[in-house]
Amino acid sequence: MKIKLIAVDMDGTFLNEKKDYDRERFQRQYHALKEKGIKFVVASGNQYYQLISFFPEICHDISFVAENGALVYDQGQRVHHGELTTAQFHKVVDELGEFDGINFVVCGLESAYYRTGAPQAFIDLMSKHYHRLKPVDDLYAIDDVIFKFSLNLHDDAIPALVDSLHHSLDGIVKPVTSGFGFVDLIIPGSHKASGLQRLMARWDINPSECVAVGDSGNDIEMLQLAGYSFAMDNAAPEVKKIAKYATGSLNHSGALEVIDAVLEQRLPA
Repeated sequence: MKIKLIAVDMDGTFLNEKKDYDRERFQRQYHALKEKGIKFVVASGNQYYQLISFFPEICHDISFVAENGALVYDQGQRVHHGELTTAQFHKVVDELGEFDGINFVVCGLESAYYRTGAPQAFIDLMSKHYHRLKPVDDLYAIDDVIFKFSLNLHDDAIPALVDSLHHSLDGIVKPVTSGFGFVDLIIPGSHKASGLQRLMARWDINPSECVAVGDSGNDIEMLQLAGYSFAMDNAAPEVKKIAKYATGSLNHSGALEVIDAVLEQRLPA
């Protein structure tokens, strides 16, 4: 089977613990992928403006499934964005306000937003994932297309929060874990796999011709979609369970190892 598309998650997958990757090695790989006509897609829960900063030389040549599928770009052209209604947006803000000490970012088309007065440690953390991030006094007054919320909290507190939000916000947003204490609230049906499917339809590519690499709960749909799915060695147990194959850890360039396997035509049978 000829591979026509490789999709990679970023945090915990393509990026190492220093939030970087072997740029020289990947540049060689990318040129080889391009020569073979293989599409390279970045599929992440992070903001588009943050993601393109990792690929300054080629950001308008590759494609991005950003914000867990809520925002899709193909070679610099926006091809899709999700949107919550004003009533839905306000409902989520209302519900999150019921939890003491929960800090969150509201993710929009033009920027991401946090409530003025949020802890500086939270702001510093989110600034690494959202290069466009603004404080607002009144979240309800945000004038933007809203398609996602991002929360960060202690891992021990995540299961109870996710269970509660599954019930109170059912049909409006779906909580998914992104690893490293992050929980994203996404529009139901708007995930990495749905974003990939939009690109695949544009390019006339079948799932059997796709390779996907990931490590966290928000990668599961994408890994289930791809004909060749790889879990990082550092992946969550539920990800390892559904992925068909395994690769090395984030600090051992596991994602780049998969790309080499594609280029050298030595994918597992």
